[in-house]
Amino acid sequence: MDILIPTPWARGVRGWRSGVGAIAALVLLGACGQSADPGSADPASSGAQPRNELRFVVVTHGASADPFWSVVANGVSDAAADMGVDAEYQSPTSFDMVAMSQLLEASAASRPDGIVVSIPDEDALAGAIRAAVAADIPVVSINSGLDVYESLGALVHIGQPEYQAGYGAGERFLAEGATHVLCVNHEVGNVAQDRRCEGMEDALRSGGASAFVLAVELADPEDTRQRIGGALASDPSIDAMLVLGAIAADPALVALRESGRSGSVRLASFDLSPSVLEAIVRGDILFAIDQQQYLQGYLPIVFLTKYLETGTLPGGGEAIATGPGFVTQENAERVIRLSERGLR
Repeated sequence: MDILIPTPWARGVRGWRSGVGAIAALVLLGACGQSADPGSADPASSGAQPRNELRFVVVTHGASADPFWSVVANGVSDAAADMGVDAEYQSPTSFDMVAMSQLLEASAASRPDGIVVSIPDEDALAGAIRAAVAADIPVVSINSGLDVYESLGALVHIGQPEYQAGYGAGERFLAEGATHVLCVNHEVGNVAQDRRCEGMEDALRSGGASAFVLAVELADPEDTRQRIGGALASDPSIDAMLVLGAIAADPALVALRESGRSGSVRLASFDLSPSVLEAIVRGDILFAIDQQQYLQGYLPIVFLTKYLETGTLPGGGEAIATGPGFVTQENAERVIRLSERGLR
């Protein structure tokens, strides 16, 4: 199996470091980086549990059937096999913070050796996360939660800095000459999604361009297509569009074709799927922002295993960036091959 290492993001972004050396040593050699501050509990001091008795629960806001989250789930499964531990992936069937909070509470009640959680909504999940931490269950956050993981007591956050990723998208649109960009948000209220649009808008504004947000509900793809089509019909000045997940790319492509705007409105997407990658190869999608979500599933299982054995964490608990990377026509074919293996 290939071991994928996070790509360093913008140097100087406070609180983010690539962790390449520490992670490589951790995964390949079984060593760890700087000592973490485990608080009142010191896993290494009381003797580590045998690995085959360790059990971790992963609770996210995305179902494993989603093309994006299926790759995260693959990372969880592969890491569990490599580490010789047990890991369970759980999620609500839709973006439902009440259901996710209940899953998290039930997971903590089952007394796992560690919990991995995404944090799209601090207000909805803070109580359940703090309760798990208070019960001396180590918690690692992934994907969403960069701004709040420390205050909630999580050991480390593994994911993409969403504002910076959105800013990078805005810079690429500016380089293409875009002046008025539609940001399609399919999970309004998910802080990570909101930050993507904010970053893009700030980058565009710095270059004299503008952006606006269209809220859609992907539980109804037909309604999403109609909403995007309506926005395109009502505003002929739109010359670019960013969707915040691969699952939104297909209705966006249909809306562009039906409106006759495929050639004049440049489309880009966050995250990858087979259809997004094929559209990039065809030239129908300009680029996709890849947060390397396989690592968001793989690394926390490794980190928790080593934390319980040694009491240490790479970077001493500072957040570790898994993206953003950009997939374009130049590298899409190689990424397609990795996607076929469930790694991208």
